[in-house]
Amino acid sequence: MGTYVIRVPDIGEGIAEVELVAWHVQPGDAVSEDQHLADVMTDKATVEVPSPVAGKVLTLGGGVGQLMAVGAELVRLDVEGAGNFKENEAPAPAPSAPAAPVSIATEVVAQAPEAAPRAPAATAARGSVAAPRPVAGRRKEGERPLASPAVRRRALDLGVELRFVHGSGPAGRIGHQDLDAYVAGQGQAMLTGASPYAERHGEEAVPVIGLRRKIAQKMQEAKRRIPHFSYVEEIDVTELEALRQQLNQRHGATRGKLTLLPFLARAMVCSLRDFPQINARYDDDAGVVTRHAPVHLGVATQTDGGLMVPVLRHAESLDLWAFAAGLTRVTEAARTGKAAREELSGSTITITSLGPLGGVVTTPVINHPEVAIVGVNRIIERPMLRGGQVVARQLMNLSSSFDHRVVDGMDAARFIQAMRALLETPALLFVE
Repeated sequence: MGTYVIRVPDIGEGIAEVELVAWHVQPGDAVSEDQHLADVMTDKATVEVPSPVAGKVLTLGGGVGQLMAVGAELVRLDVEGAGNFKENEAPAPAPSAPAAPVSIATEVVAQAPEAAPRAPAATAARGSVAAPRPVAGRRKEGERPLASPAVRRRALDLGVELRFVHGSGPAGRIGHQDLDAYVAGQGQAMLTGASPYAERHGEEAVPVIGLRRKIAQKMQEAKRRIPHFSYVEEIDVTELEALRQQLNQRHGATRGKLTLLPFLARAMVCSLRDFPQINARYDDDAGVVTRHAPVHLGVATQTDGGLMVPVLRHAESLDLWAFAAGLTRVTEAARTGKAAREELSGSTITITSLGPLGGVVTTPVINHPEVAIVGVNRIIERPMLRGGQVVARQLMNLSSSFDHRVVDGMDAARFIQAMRALLETPALLFVE
């Protein structure tokens, strides 16, 4: 028998360190060749690390949330034969300490270690994986239930506290079927003695790791480096919505249904022709603004792990249906974790929308190093005066932010007004 050491792989692109975001094995597990051992994250993507040999896991080289240098020891295996580990081998670079946990309203990667109740916050991210807990009818005060981000979001929408829900999965993990059973009344017995007005105690330290850490760093950098200013304009989309419905009735069965976003993207692409300073990226370290002829449109997309911005390249070359198909492709790839690296970088301007939750006004954060972002708010039917008559119209606000170092307020206003003119008279979208 021998010892085989698997190290953090060199992913290329000059990457010197990665973040360990998930373990799929534990000490004592038998692994086969090519078995998925761990997930590591770079600035651009999550990478799976397979085992090149079969063996038994002896030790793990780090904890979830730790930054590890390329070449650092990741897993040590007991294997048949001599292995590749030598006793006098120089030690590999040690993983750097994880960032201090920050309390934040989001789900952590399922394999993240959990702190014991009332433990200091630093313990929650130290790297030892919590042992499976027995399934109990009702959890102890402060005990954190296991559930995926999708289950947590659904429970929040339903107004259900997961600590009262019985988990039928491994280590008491709560699935959608458990939530269904609870809502249907099968889990009501767990509420014995509980009151909706009872005092609540306890707190939870949640390590900011993986994608959530990348989002935090990106947002902090954007707000620190970019002097934002926002501009909001009301758009009458009554004619646009009528056109969209007509197109869907006529071509929806054969070419697919259109949402509002393809029209907004088309209006943006057409307007950017006269405002090249807005379709740009600003390298403030070098002091250079690069204006781009193609429109590589970033589409802010909510995923189970957090916000991602997949890129739809050459949006200026797409018609409404091609854009709709491309939008579905890149957003679905982001949500399922299958987006390629080139689909997650290189955008020149970003569009963001909260869909039906879009609110009346938002102040979106620019996707650094871009210089502008256009935010879409929800459509509301309201009365308006037209020709001296009060009529019902469908109105929507565009809430946009710009980098004031590069974009003057007058240019930003003119750009949004150009989009407004196209959206309020949608036939102009097809006139060249």
